[in-house]
Amino acid sequence: MNGGSACTAIRKVTIANDHGTPVHQFCARPHCEVMDSTERLIDLAIQTRLLSLSSRGWGIADEPFFVADLGQVIRQHRRWRVNLPDVHPFFAVKCNPDPNLLKLLADLGTGFDCASIEELRTVLSLGVDPGRIIFANPCKSASSLVFAARTGVTRTTFDNLDELDSIRTFLPNAQLVLRIFASDSDALINLGEKFGATVETSLPLLQRARQLGLDVCGVSFHVGTGAFNTSAYVNAIRHAKIVFGYGKSLGFDMSLLDIGGGFQDCNLEDIACSLRPILKEEFPSGVRLIAEPGRYYARSAYTLVCKILSRRRHIGTDDHDKPDMLYQNDGVYGSFMNVLIEKETVRPSLVAYTWPFHSHDNDTRRKLQEHRYTIWGPTCDSVDCVAKDVPMNSEIRIGDWLKYKNMGAYTTATATRFNGFSNQHDVIYINTESMDYQVMHWKALANLHQDHLRTFTISV
Repeated sequence: MNGGSACTAIRKVTIANDHGTPVHQFCARPHCEVMDSTERLIDLAIQTRLLSLSSRGWGIADEPFFVADLGQVIRQHRRWRVNLPDVHPFFAVKCNPDPNLLKLLADLGTGFDCASIEELRTVLSLGVDPGRIIFANPCKSASSLVFAARTGVTRTTFDNLDELDSIRTFLPNAQLVLRIFASDSDALINLGEKFGATVETSLPLLQRARQLGLDVCGVSFHVGTGAFNTSAYVNAIRHAKIVFGYGKSLGFDMSLLDIGGGFQDCNLEDIACSLRPILKEEFPSGVRLIAEPGRYYARSAYTLVCKILSRRRHIGTDDHDKPDMLYQNDGVYGSFMNVLIEKETVRPSLVAYTWPFHSHDNDTRRKLQEHRYTIWGPTCDSVDCVAKDVPMNSEIRIGDWLKYKNMGAYTTATATRFNGFSNQHDVIYINTESMDYQVMHWKALANLHQDHLRTFTISV
Protein backbone atom coordinates (compact mmCIF):
# COMPACT_ATOMS: atom_id res chain seq x y z
CA MET A 1 0.00 0.00 0.00
CA ASN A 2 1.22 3.48 -0.81
CA GLY A 3 2.44 5.14 2.37
CA GLY A 4 0.11 7.86 3.57
CA SER A 5 -2.73 7.06 1.20
CA ALA A 6 -4.82 5.50 3.98
CA CYS A 7 -5.09 8.86 5.70
CA THR A 8 -5.81 11.11 2.73
CA ALA A 9 -8.67 9.59 0.75
CA ILE A 10 -12.02 11.36 1.09
CA ARG A 11 -15.27 10.15 -0.41
CA LYS A 12 -18.86 11.40 -0.32
CA VAL A 13 -21.29 9.01 1.38
CA THR A 14 -25.05 9.18 1.78
CA ILE A 15 -26.88 7.46 4.64
CA ALA A 16 -30.47 6.56 3.77
CA ASN A 17 -33.26 5.36 6.01
CA ASP A 18 -35.14 2.09 5.51
CA HIS A 19 -37.29 3.67 2.81
CA GLY A 20 -34.25 4.64 0.75
CA THR A 21 -34.64 8.35 1.51
CA PRO A 22 -31.27 10.13 2.00
CA VAL A 23 -31.16 11.66 5.47
CA HIS A 24 -27.47 12.51 5.91
CA GLN A 25 -24.69 13.20 3.45
CA PHE A 26 -21.11 13.68 4.48
CA CYS A 27 -17.51 13.33 3.44
CA ALA A 28 -16.21 10.02 4.74
CA ARG A 29 -12.72 10.63 6.03
CA PRO A 30 -10.38 7.85 7.15
CA HIS A 31 -10.61 6.80 10.80
CA CYS A 32 -7.40 8.53 11.89
CA GLU A 33 -8.42 11.88 10.39
CA VAL A 34 -11.99 11.67 11.69
CA MET A 35 -10.88 10.97 15.25
CA ASP A 36 -8.33 13.80 15.29
CA SER A 37 -10.78 16.33 13.88
CA THR A 38 -13.55 15.15 16.18
CA GLU A 39 -11.38 15.66 19.24
CA ARG A 40 -10.54 19.19 18.12
CA LEU A 41 -14.19 20.05 17.64
CA ILE A 42 -15.21 18.63 21.00
CA ASP A 43 -12.48 20.67 22.69
CA LEU A 44 -13.62 23.72 20.74
CA ALA A 45 -17.21 23.21 21.88
CA ILE A 46 -16.04 22.93 25.50
CA GLN A 47 -13.99 26.13 25.30
CA THR A 48 -16.86 27.90 23.56
CA ARG A 49 -19.19 26.90 26.36
CA LEU A 50 -16.83 28.05 29.11
CA LEU A 51 -15.97 31.35 27.45
CA SER A 52 -19.62 32.00 26.63
CA LEU A 53 -20.63 31.57 30.26
CA SER A 54 -17.95 34.01 31.32
CA SER A 55 -18.65 36.64 28.65
CA ARG A 56 -22.31 36.89 29.59
CA GLY A 57 -21.69 37.54 33.24
CA TRP A 58 -23.40 34.44 34.50
CA GLY A 59 -20.99 34.26 37.39
CA ILE A 60 -18.99 31.21 38.32
CA ALA A 61 -20.28 28.15 36.44
CA ASP A 62 -20.30 25.09 38.69
CA GLU A 63 -22.55 22.68 36.79
CA PRO A 64 -21.23 19.78 34.70
CA PHE A 65 -22.27 19.55 31.06
CA PHE A 66 -22.12 17.17 28.12
CA VAL A 67 -20.91 17.56 24.56
CA ALA A 68 -22.79 15.19 22.25
CA ASP A 69 -21.37 14.51 18.79
CA LEU A 70 -24.29 13.39 16.66
CA GLY A 71 -21.81 12.74 13.87
CA GLN A 72 -20.38 9.88 15.90
CA VAL A 73 -23.85 8.32 16.06
CA ILE A 74 -24.05 8.51 12.27
CA ARG A 75 -20.64 6.83 11.97
CA GLN A 76 -21.74 4.06 14.31
CA HIS A 77 -24.89 3.52 12.26
CA ARG A 78 -22.86 3.29 9.07
CA ARG A 79 -20.54 0.81 10.76
CA TRP A 80 -23.50 -1.31 11.92
CA ARG A 81 -24.94 -1.46 8.42
CA VAL A 82 -21.60 -2.55 7.01
CA ASN A 83 -21.08 -5.33 9.57
CA LEU A 84 -24.66 -6.52 10.15
CA PRO A 85 -26.56 -5.41 7.05
CA ASP A 86 -29.37 -7.95 7.54
CA VAL A 87 -30.00 -7.10 11.22
CA HIS A 88 -32.22 -4.07 11.80
CA PRO A 89 -31.22 -2.10 14.95
CA PHE A 90 -33.87 -1.20 17.52
CA PHE A 91 -32.15 1.30 19.83
CA ALA A 92 -32.44 0.48 23.55
CA VAL A 93 -33.99 3.69 24.87
CA LYS A 94 -33.08 2.83 28.47
CA CYS A 95 -29.44 3.43 27.58
CA ASN A 96 -29.90 7.12 26.79
CA PRO A 97 -33.36 8.70 26.32
CA ASP A 98 -32.00 12.04 25.02
CA PRO A 99 -34.73 13.24 22.59
CA ASN A 100 -32.16 14.71 20.19
CA LEU A 101 -30.35 11.38 20.00
CA LEU A 102 -33.64 9.53 19.51
CA LYS A 103 -34.74 11.95 16.78
CA LEU A 104 -31.50 11.38 14.86
CA LEU A 105 -31.87 7.61 15.15
CA ALA A 106 -35.47 7.86 13.99
CA ASP A 107 -34.31 9.85 10.95
CA LEU A 108 -31.72 7.15 10.25
CA GLY A 109 -34.50 4.56 10.20
CA THR A 110 -33.79 2.58 13.36
CA GLY A 111 -36.48 0.98 15.48
CA PHE A 112 -36.75 1.39 19.24
CA ASP A 113 -36.66 -0.99 22.19
CA CYS A 114 -38.84 0.44 24.98
CA ALA A 115 -39.50 -1.00 28.43
CA SER A 116 -41.90 1.43 30.14
CA ILE A 117 -44.75 3.86 29.56
CA GLU A 118 -42.37 6.82 29.72
CA GLU A 119 -40.03 5.34 27.12
CA LEU A 120 -42.97 4.55 24.85
CA ARG A 121 -44.34 8.07 25.29
CA THR A 122 -40.94 9.64 24.54
CA VAL A 123 -40.46 7.72 21.30
CA LEU A 124 -44.05 8.13 20.12
CA SER A 125 -43.86 11.90 20.75
CA LEU A 126 -41.19 12.06 18.03
CA GLY A 127 -43.71 10.81 15.48
CA VAL A 128 -42.28 7.29 15.33
CA ASP A 129 -44.71 4.73 13.96
CA PRO A 130 -45.74 2.17 16.63
CA GLY A 131 -44.68 -0.58 14.23
CA ARG A 132 -41.06 0.53 14.74
CA ILE A 133 -41.25 -0.22 18.47
CA ILE A 134 -40.78 -3.42 20.42
CA PHE A 135 -42.07 -3.33 24.01
CA ALA A 136 -39.19 -5.48 25.22
CA ASN A 137 -40.08 -5.97 28.86
CA PRO A 138 -41.18 -9.55 29.66
CA CYS A 139 -42.90 -8.49 32.91
CA LYS A 140 -45.19 -5.52 32.33
CA SER A 141 -47.75 -3.74 34.48
CA ALA A 142 -51.41 -3.70 33.54
CA SER A 143 -51.27 0.07 33.04
CA SER A 144 -48.36 -0.22 30.61
CA LEU A 145 -50.23 -2.85 28.59
CA VAL A 146 -53.28 -0.59 28.46
CA PHE A 147 -51.07 2.29 27.29
CA ALA A 148 -49.55 0.10 24.59
CA ALA A 149 -53.01 -0.96 23.41
CA ARG A 150 -54.23 2.65 23.23
CA THR A 151 -51.18 3.83 21.27
CA GLY A 152 -50.98 0.94 18.83
CA VAL A 153 -47.82 -0.71 20.17
CA THR A 154 -48.48 -4.42 19.74
CA ARG A 155 -45.08 -6.12 19.47
CA THR A 156 -43.99 -7.22 22.95
CA THR A 157 -42.03 -9.91 24.78
CA PHE A 158 -43.00 -12.50 27.40
CA ASP A 159 -41.31 -15.36 29.26
CA ASN A 160 -43.88 -16.67 31.78
CA LEU A 161 -47.44 -17.98 32.04
CA ASP A 162 -48.83 -15.17 34.18
CA GLU A 163 -47.65 -12.57 31.67
CA LEU A 164 -49.68 -14.34 29.00
CA ASP A 165 -52.81 -13.99 31.13
CA SER A 166 -52.17 -10.24 31.56
CA ILE A 167 -51.57 -9.78 27.85
CA ARG A 168 -54.76 -11.68 27.04
CA THR A 169 -56.70 -9.27 29.27
CA PHE A 170 -55.14 -5.93 28.30
CA LEU A 171 -53.42 -6.38 24.91
CA PRO A 172 -55.19 -9.30 23.21
CA ASN A 173 -54.01 -8.32 19.71
CA ALA A 174 -50.34 -8.44 20.72
CA GLN A 175 -47.65 -9.78 18.42
CA LEU A 176 -45.80 -11.86 20.98
CA VAL A 177 -42.08 -12.55 21.05
CA LEU A 178 -40.95 -15.31 23.42
CA ARG A 179 -37.81 -14.32 25.28
CA ILE A 180 -35.55 -17.30 25.89
CA PHE A 181 -32.64 -17.70 28.27
CA ALA A 182 -29.20 -16.58 27.09
CA SER A 183 -26.12 -15.69 29.07
CA ASP A 184 -22.59 -14.42 28.58
CA SER A 185 -20.73 -15.05 31.83
CA ASP A 186 -18.20 -12.40 30.81
CA ALA A 187 -20.79 -9.66 30.22
CA LEU A 188 -20.71 -6.48 32.30
CA ILE A 189 -24.23 -7.25 33.53
CA ASN A 190 -25.72 -10.73 33.18
CA LEU A 191 -29.46 -10.66 32.49
CA GLY A 192 -30.08 -14.41 32.29
CA GLU A 193 -30.73 -14.68 36.01
CA LYS A 194 -33.74 -12.35 35.73
CA PHE A 195 -35.30 -12.99 32.32
CA GLY A 196 -35.66 -15.74 29.73
CA ALA A 197 -37.46 -19.07 29.41
CA THR A 198 -35.36 -22.18 28.93
CA VAL A 199 -35.74 -24.26 25.80
CA GLU A 200 -37.50 -26.93 27.90
CA THR A 201 -40.12 -24.52 29.27
CA SER A 202 -40.69 -22.77 25.94
CA LEU A 203 -43.06 -25.41 24.58
CA PRO A 204 -45.58 -25.16 27.49
CA LEU A 205 -45.52 -21.36 27.13
CA LEU A 206 -46.25 -21.55 23.43
CA GLN A 207 -49.02 -24.08 24.06
CA ARG A 208 -50.61 -21.75 26.61
CA ALA A 209 -50.44 -18.84 24.17
CA ARG A 210 -52.25 -21.01 21.63
CA GLN A 211 -54.94 -21.93 24.18
CA LEU A 212 -55.50 -18.23 24.95
CA GLY A 213 -55.84 -17.36 21.28
CA LEU A 214 -52.75 -15.16 21.29
CA ASP A 215 -50.38 -14.66 18.36
CA VAL A 216 -46.69 -15.53 18.77
CA CYS A 217 -44.54 -14.18 15.94
CA GLY A 218 -40.98 -14.81 17.07
CA VAL A 219 -38.22 -15.34 19.61
CA SER A 220 -35.84 -12.96 21.40
CA PHE A 221 -32.86 -13.25 23.71
CA HIS A 222 -30.33 -10.97 25.41
CA VAL A 223 -26.87 -12.32 26.28
CA GLY A 224 -26.17 -9.49 28.74
CA THR A 225 -25.07 -5.88 28.85
CA GLY A 226 -21.61 -5.32 27.41
CA ALA A 227 -21.05 -8.79 25.99
CA PHE A 228 -17.63 -10.20 25.07
CA ASN A 229 -18.21 -13.91 24.43
CA THR A 230 -19.27 -14.59 20.83
CA SER A 231 -20.22 -18.18 21.67
CA ALA A 232 -23.06 -16.86 23.85
CA TYR A 233 -24.73 -15.42 20.75
CA VAL A 234 -24.10 -18.58 18.72
CA ASN A 235 -25.62 -20.84 21.40
CA ALA A 236 -28.63 -18.56 21.82
CA ILE A 237 -29.30 -18.52 18.07
CA ARG A 238 -29.24 -22.31 17.95
CA HIS A 239 -31.66 -22.47 20.88
CA ALA A 240 -33.90 -19.94 19.13
CA LYS A 241 -34.04 -22.20 16.07
CA ILE A 242 -35.33 -25.04 18.26
CA VAL A 243 -38.03 -22.80 19.76
CA PHE A 244 -38.97 -21.61 16.27
CA GLY A 245 -39.66 -25.25 15.45
CA TYR A 246 -41.93 -25.56 18.49
CA GLY A 247 -43.88 -22.49 17.41
CA LYS A 248 -44.30 -23.65 13.84
CA SER A 249 -45.54 -27.04 15.02
CA LEU A 250 -48.33 -25.24 16.89
CA GLY A 251 -49.33 -23.23 13.83
CA PHE A 252 -47.68 -19.92 14.69
CA ASP A 253 -46.16 -17.82 11.89
CA MET A 254 -42.65 -17.51 13.34
CA SER A 255 -41.21 -14.59 11.37
CA LEU A 256 -39.06 -12.55 13.79
CA LEU A 257 -35.75 -13.18 15.58
CA ASP A 258 -34.55 -10.54 18.04
CA ILE A 259 -30.90 -11.12 18.97
CA GLY A 260 -31.03 -8.52 21.74
CA GLY A 261 -28.26 -6.23 22.90
CA GLY A 262 -24.82 -6.45 24.44
CA PHE A 263 -23.05 -4.90 21.44
CA GLN A 264 -20.06 -2.68 22.16
CA ASP A 265 -17.99 -0.20 20.23
CA CYS A 266 -14.79 -2.14 20.95
CA ASN A 267 -15.79 -5.50 19.48
CA LEU A 268 -18.62 -5.09 16.97
CA GLU A 269 -16.57 -6.54 14.11
CA ASP A 270 -15.64 -9.64 16.14
CA ILE A 271 -19.23 -10.24 17.23
CA ALA A 272 -20.53 -9.65 13.71
CA CYS A 273 -18.04 -12.12 12.20
CA SER A 274 -19.47 -14.82 14.46
CA LEU A 275 -23.09 -13.79 13.94
CA ARG A 276 -23.26 -13.61 10.16
CA PRO A 277 -22.52 -17.30 9.39
CA ILE A 278 -24.69 -18.73 12.18
CA LEU A 279 -27.62 -16.50 11.24
CA LYS A 280 -27.29 -17.53 7.61
CA GLU A 281 -27.08 -21.19 8.62
CA GLU A 282 -30.03 -21.27 11.03
CA PHE A 283 -32.26 -18.54 9.55
CA PRO A 284 -31.46 -18.41 5.82
CA SER A 285 -34.63 -16.64 4.64
CA GLY A 286 -38.16 -15.61 5.56
CA VAL A 287 -37.28 -14.34 9.04
CA ARG A 288 -36.84 -10.69 9.97
CA LEU A 289 -33.71 -10.13 12.08
CA ILE A 290 -33.56 -7.31 14.62
CA ALA A 291 -31.29 -6.38 17.53
CA GLU A 292 -31.40 -4.01 20.51
CA PRO A 293 -28.08 -2.10 20.60
CA GLY A 294 -27.84 0.71 23.13
CA ARG A 295 -24.38 1.57 24.37
CA TYR A 296 -22.94 0.74 20.95
CA TYR A 297 -24.65 3.83 19.53
CA ALA A 298 -24.56 6.20 22.50
CA ARG A 299 -21.45 5.59 24.60
CA SER A 300 -18.75 7.10 22.39
CA ALA A 301 -20.90 10.04 21.24
CA TYR A 302 -20.99 11.86 24.60
CA THR A 303 -18.24 13.63 26.53
CA LEU A 304 -18.83 14.82 30.09
CA VAL A 305 -17.08 17.92 31.45
CA CYS A 306 -16.76 18.33 35.23
CA LYS A 307 -15.38 21.14 37.35
CA ILE A 308 -12.99 20.73 40.27
CA LEU A 309 -14.70 22.26 43.32
CA SER A 310 -12.08 21.54 45.95
CA ARG A 311 -8.72 19.90 46.50
CA ARG A 312 -7.06 18.31 49.50
CA ARG A 313 -3.30 17.96 49.36
CA HIS A 314 -1.27 15.68 51.58
CA ILE A 315 1.26 17.79 53.40
CA GLY A 316 2.48 15.43 56.12
CA THR A 317 5.75 13.56 55.74
CA ASP A 318 3.94 10.24 56.22
CA ASP A 319 1.52 10.98 53.37
CA HIS A 320 3.89 12.04 50.60
CA ASP A 321 3.28 8.81 48.65
CA LYS A 322 -0.52 9.11 48.77
CA PRO A 323 -2.48 10.67 45.89
CA ASP A 324 -3.99 14.09 46.50
CA MET A 325 -7.78 14.39 46.64
CA LEU A 326 -9.91 16.17 44.03
CA TYR A 327 -13.62 16.89 44.51
CA GLN A 328 -15.67 17.48 41.36
CA ASN A 329 -19.28 18.40 40.59
CA ASP A 330 -20.49 14.98 39.43
CA GLY A 331 -20.09 11.53 40.92
CA VAL A 332 -21.36 7.96 41.21
CA TYR A 333 -24.83 9.07 42.29
CA GLY A 334 -24.97 11.14 39.11
CA SER A 335 -23.40 10.44 35.73
CA PHE A 336 -20.84 7.94 37.04
CA MET A 337 -23.25 5.25 38.28
CA ASN A 338 -21.44 2.76 36.02
CA VAL A 339 -18.41 3.00 38.28
CA LEU A 340 -20.54 1.33 40.95
CA ILE A 341 -22.69 -1.00 38.87
CA GLU A 342 -20.30 -2.15 36.16
CA LYS A 343 -16.99 -1.38 37.92
CA GLU A 344 -16.08 0.81 34.96
CA THR A 345 -12.72 2.57 35.05
CA VAL A 346 -12.81 6.20 33.95
CA ARG A 347 -9.77 8.28 33.07
CA PRO A 348 -10.19 12.05 32.68
CA SER A 349 -8.02 14.56 30.89
CA LEU A 350 -7.53 18.22 31.78
CA VAL A 351 -9.39 20.73 29.63
CA ALA A 352 -6.89 23.26 28.28
CA TYR A 353 -7.62 26.10 30.68
CA THR A 354 -8.15 29.66 29.56
CA TRP A 355 -8.85 32.77 31.62
CA PRO A 356 -11.00 33.08 33.69
CA PHE A 357 -11.02 29.34 34.39
CA HIS A 358 -7.66 29.11 36.10
CA SER A 359 -6.73 28.37 39.67
CA HIS A 360 -7.64 30.81 42.43
CA ASP A 361 -4.05 30.48 43.58
CA ASN A 362 -1.93 33.55 42.82
CA ASP A 363 0.81 31.28 41.52
CA THR A 364 -0.41 30.38 38.03
CA ARG A 365 2.68 28.34 37.17
CA ARG A 366 1.80 24.68 37.00
CA LYS A 367 3.95 21.75 37.90
CA LEU A 368 4.13 19.97 34.54
CA GLN A 369 4.98 16.54 35.81
CA GLU A 370 2.99 13.45 36.69
CA HIS A 371 0.62 13.88 39.61
CA ARG A 372 -1.64 11.22 41.11
CA TYR A 373 -5.15 11.99 42.26
CA THR A 374 -8.17 10.28 43.75
CA ILE A 375 -11.31 11.91 42.36
CA TRP A 376 -14.46 12.19 44.45
CA GLY A 377 -18.01 13.21 43.59
CA PRO A 378 -19.84 16.10 45.32
CA THR A 379 -21.97 14.13 47.81
CA CYS A 380 -21.18 13.46 51.45
CA ASP A 381 -21.06 9.68 50.92
CA SER A 382 -17.62 8.07 50.99
CA VAL A 383 -18.85 5.59 48.35
CA ASP A 384 -18.92 8.53 45.93
CA CYS A 385 -15.47 7.86 44.50
CA VAL A 386 -15.14 8.31 40.73
CA ALA A 387 -11.55 7.12 40.31
CA LYS A 388 -8.65 6.15 42.56
CA ASP A 389 -4.98 6.95 42.13
CA VAL A 390 -5.35 8.46 38.65
CA PRO A 391 -2.12 9.67 36.99
CA MET A 392 -2.34 13.14 35.41
CA ASN A 393 0.47 14.80 33.48
CA SER A 394 0.10 18.13 35.26
CA GLU A 395 -1.10 19.65 38.49
CA ILE A 396 -4.89 19.98 38.86
CA ARG A 397 -6.34 22.96 40.71
CA ILE A 398 -9.66 24.30 41.95
CA GLY A 399 -11.61 25.74 39.03
CA ASP A 400 -10.10 23.38 36.48
CA TRP A 401 -12.36 21.31 34.24
CA LEU A 402 -11.86 17.62 33.50
CA LYS A 403 -13.07 15.89 30.36
CA TYR A 404 -14.41 12.33 30.40
CA LYS A 405 -14.89 10.52 27.08
CA ASN A 406 -17.38 7.72 26.37
CA MET A 407 -20.09 8.96 28.73
CA GLY A 408 -23.21 8.42 26.63
CA ALA A 409 -24.45 5.09 27.98
CA TYR A 410 -26.31 4.67 31.28
CA THR A 411 -25.15 8.05 32.59
CA THR A 412 -27.98 10.60 32.44
CA ALA A 413 -30.45 7.70 32.39
CA THR A 414 -29.33 6.39 35.78
CA ALA A 415 -28.40 9.66 37.54
CA THR A 416 -30.10 10.45 40.86
CA ARG A 417 -30.68 13.59 42.94
CA PHE A 418 -29.07 12.15 46.05
CA ASN A 419 -27.91 14.77 48.54
CA GLY A 420 -29.84 17.42 46.60
CA PHE A 421 -27.47 17.57 43.63
CA SER A 422 -28.99 18.04 40.18
CA ASN A 423 -29.18 15.21 37.69
CA GLN A 424 -30.19 17.50 34.83
CA HIS A 425 -27.15 18.68 32.86
CA ASP A 426 -26.96 20.84 29.77
CA VAL A 427 -25.99 19.15 26.51
CA ILE A 428 -24.10 20.91 23.72
CA TYR A 429 -24.79 19.23 20.38
CA ILE A 430 -22.29 19.16 17.56
CA ASN A 431 -22.31 17.18 14.33
CA THR A 432 -18.89 16.37 12.92
CA GLU A 433 -20.45 14.79 9.83
CA SER A 434 -22.54 17.77 8.75
CA MET A 435 -20.23 20.26 7.02
CA ASP A 436 -16.66 21.35 6.38
CA TYR A 437 -14.60 21.54 9.57
CA GLN A 438 -13.41 25.09 8.88
CA VAL A 439 -16.99 26.32 8.57
CA MET A 440 -17.88 24.68 11.88
CA HIS A 441 -14.83 26.26 13.50
CA TRP A 442 -15.78 29.80 12.55
CA LYS A 443 -19.42 29.33 13.47
CA ALA A 444 -18.35 28.28 16.94
CA LEU A 445 -16.20 31.36 17.38
CA ALA A 446 -19.03 33.55 16.12
CA ASN A 447 -21.23 32.27 18.95
CA LEU A 448 -19.01 34.09 21.43
CA HIS A 449 -20.13 37.43 20.00
CA GLN A 450 -23.86 36.81 19.88
CA ASP A 451 -26.15 38.57 22.33
CA HIS A 452 -27.74 35.37 23.56
CA LEU A 453 -26.50 31.80 23.89
CA ARG A 454 -28.76 29.16 22.39
CA THR A 455 -30.32 27.18 25.20
CA PHE A 456 -28.58 23.84 25.72
CA THR A 457 -27.07 23.92 22.22
CA ILE A 458 -24.06 25.46 20.55
CA SER A 459 -24.11 24.72 16.84
CA VAL A 460 -20.62 24.15 15.53
